[in-house]
Amino acid sequence: MMRFPGSLRWPARAGLCCLAVAAVAAATVGAARAPAAAQAASTPPACSQPQQQPVAGPTTVTTIGQAYYCIFAHYYSGPVLDDRVLLTGAFAGLTQELNRLGTDQPDATMPALTGSRDSDWAAFAAVYSRVISKVPARDVQQVAAAAMTGMVAALNDNHARWQYPSPQPPGATPRDSYGLGINTSPSPGVLKADPGEALPPALVTSVDPGSPAARAGVRTGDVIVSVDGAPPFTDGMASLGVFALLYQSYPQQQALRITLRWPVTGATRAVTITPALYQAPVSSVTSKLLDGDIGYVQVPAFNPGTASQALAAVTDLEKKATLRGLILDMGGGGGATAEVAKLLGAFEHRAAYAYNCTVNGQCTAAYPDASTPLLHLPLAVLTSQDCVSGCEMFSGAVKDLHLGTLVGTRTAGVISGGALGWLLDDGSLLALPAKHVVGADHEIINGIGVAPDYYIPRTARDLATGQDPDIARALALLKA
Repeated sequence: MMRFPGSLRWPARAGLCCLAVAAVAAATVGAARAPAAAQAASTPPACSQPQQQPVAGPTTVTTIGQAYYCIFAHYYSGPVLDDRVLLTGAFAGLTQELNRLGTDQPDATMPALTGSRDSDWAAFAAVYSRVISKVPARDVQQVAAAAMTGMVAALNDNHARWQYPSPQPPGATPRDSYGLGINTSPSPGVLKADPGEALPPALVTSVDPGSPAARAGVRTGDVIVSVDGAPPFTDGMASLGVFALLYQSYPQQQALRITLRWPVTGATRAVTITPALYQAPVSSVTSKLLDGDIGYVQVPAFNPGTASQALAAVTDLEKKATLRGLILDMGGGGGATAEVAKLLGAFEHRAAYAYNCTVNGQCTAAYPDASTPLLHLPLAVLTSQDCVSGCEMFSGAVKDLHLGTLVGTRTAGVISGGALGWLLDDGSLLALPAKHVVGADHEIINGIGVAPDYYIPRTARDLATGQDPDIARALALLKA
């Protein structure tokens, strides 16, 4: 429900709990290590709302302190949060990374904590500063990042995350992407926020035109059997390391040998693909007129302007025929709550569609945008396991308020609450929900998802052959 400025890319060999961060130049980091003890002794400056694109700098003990106090000030449970939860998570991330790098230290031991935020921070900062001063300069940023992500992961909130500025390839434009160009189900949004909700198999849902994957002959509907010999799922659980390889970000440039199975014939093949820079397709609303004068509009995400695009698409379809119904295919993405409200306003004006609640149980109703003209059309909404955040808010409102019928599969349950980005002194951003959201009937959707009225999963074979049983069922319902 919130997007950081710049690119949010899936880092190689990492999940939400262990975000890989591109190393800052060793000389810069080394220069920042000397005053670490002095930084630890002072109260860090407050986090702030970003006013422009941040510039990356070294992540220091001051940065970690900023994040620590920022969480208390701006996070949903900040007023009642036990500081020991945050500091234990940070220290666990620190020591795990030291061990992974082979640079563990005998005195890297968590200090005794009392539950006093200020004194516990001072104790943690002193130990952290001593430990980080002995870490090789080349590893300082990576270890600091592990502490930061460990602290944020301790919140166990799928909309709370820490994002370090990603380096961009030389000559890249805003239209350019870097990577393989494979889009999968489960999607990166689900894998990052709540990998336990990801279900096998790993499917290629689309391939970006002109991308390395397209040039290698990867097709929509391909089942990903393995990546460099490792399966994407083991015993039904997603392997985050395998999926992270598929979503490499610059400057990682690891060539991958991907084994694919074509579901139509069962034949397998292997392709070798190296990530590269390519011009990404523009994510936009698409529409078409279906049999029986039923309109179909696909909404990829609730980005700024998406609701207006979707409503304009309906208007264009109404010029071609007298519509008897409308199918909204939710692409799965989150985005701005204002866009959710605007699109819901085409179907309801008066009833609250969700509630945003504080940790103390005080809830504020969210209403559809009454300035949107009502369409007065029967509605069917297509959902999937990749439907997260704003997509789930919209789908849940349609079900609770009886605005239409849901067809597909249960949504992901990744909808803790809308997050704001807070700028830290290293140029990184901390996303924190100030409130948690519940549905129109005051039900919890986060971690549970929204169940469809008609459960119809789309298979690999459906994708490969261009069949969509969800559309077929929705079409039949609206015709009836």
